[in-house]
Amino acid sequence: MSRFHESRTEVEAEPDADTTADPDHADQPHLEATDVTVTIGDATVLEGVDLAVEAGSFLGVVGPNGAGKTTLLRALRGSLTPDRGHVRVAGEDLTTLSARATARRVASVPQDTVLSFDFTVEQVVEMGRTPHRSRFATPDAADREAVDDAMATTDTARFADRSVGTLSGGERQRVLLARALAQETPVLVLDEPTGSLDVNHAVETLELVRGLVEAGKTVVAAIHDLNLAARYCDELLLLADGRVRSVGTPETVLSQAALRDAFDARTFVTEQPGSTAPLVTALPETPGHGSAAGDDDSATSDDGSDPGMEHPPIHVVGTGRRAATVVSVLAAAGFDVSVGVVPAGDAAAERAREVDADPVCVPSFSGITGAAAATARERADAAAALVLVDADVADGNRPIVEAVAPDRRVVVGEPADGEPIAAAARIDHLDDVADAVRAVLAGETDGW
Repeated sequence: MSRFHESRTEVEAEPDADTTADPDHADQPHLEATDVTVTIGDATVLEGVDLAVEAGSFLGVVGPNGAGKTTLLRALRGSLTPDRGHVRVAGEDLTTLSARATARRVASVPQDTVLSFDFTVEQVVEMGRTPHRSRFATPDAADREAVDDAMATTDTARFADRSVGTLSGGERQRVLLARALAQETPVLVLDEPTGSLDVNHAVETLELVRGLVEAGKTVVAAIHDLNLAARYCDELLLLADGRVRSVGTPETVLSQAALRDAFDARTFVTEQPGSTAPLVTALPETPGHGSAAGDDDSATSDDGSDPGMEHPPIHVVGTGRRAATVVSVLAAAGFDVSVGVVPAGDAAAERAREVDADPVCVPSFSGITGAAAATARERADAAAALVLVDADVADGNRPIVEAVAPDRRVVVGEPADGEPIAAAARIDHLDDVADAVRAVLAGETDGW
């Protein structure tokens, strides 16, 4: 059974406890967990968890509800003693330290921002100095400086005299972060710091935390939003059923296979705009992807395609980023995408490879060859529909487009040469392409 630190009698002990790292452990991770196992009743909540966080880095803990994220954070901050394993800060085992000594090494920000008593903001932040002075000591200059710096960093000084109960959830979040900063610990642990915030305040909070990391703070945070975690964290730890499923860079951890394993969810992973950070899109289950809908023996599917065709093939004609986006959207919607003809190295060709769609390519600046055009025409002819993206059909693309009847074509934008192309649906916004294709397959193109 796990044991909780309930006694605070140590608060008056160790007034001069040293929080500097042991030089003998200088080459070790700043925060380390080894074989951490926690049982509550008959349930194993964490089993054999290992992690290592270097000084001045940001580890995000992600995973489904009930994965054990909050329990892991409690072990990392020393408020829960594991049944097996160890947590060390700068080489020091937290189980060997008093509660006060631990609080001088690890500060935390809880998920729940509601406080039981009606303190002012300044009083709440001053509570962060408790580990640094005896119970009856009055704040000294160092305490005052730490509190002022914490409120300045979190932009809460303007609330100093207000009751914390009058603040919004986002404002209370910053106050509790200020309290943690006033502790002046090398390690900061946050439990769902963005869980109750709107997107603007969530970004503001993580920008603030990222700044602390850049200044040398070691941070571990449980974050439910995978895309925010990917954007702001140096590394991620994917937890499911109390076990570590993957740990490493966001690009490594947030793979479609790993997310399927941990969340039992179908996802599509691309890159966030202007960044190499992964962008995770959750997808509905479709026949062939674990859904019971595949047992339906009806003559046609909802989109009008052959029910035996689980992923209708769609051929895309176009180049550049807009065509690449169309490839992403269609693949995410469950279509079997082919592309071509495109120059080798084109954004559409690269995106096609990322989604396991083999593009028909020709060398850059070489023009469309007869062989490439023939291959692309075969794929277009076999496709359930063709999507033309801002393409020039005056060149070798025309035979490819003409391989598909007009009632199976979707035109995105206008052809680059301005020549009109007969089509069943026309759209301007790339986000509409999957719906337009479904409408074409179902033969319901009124309004498109």
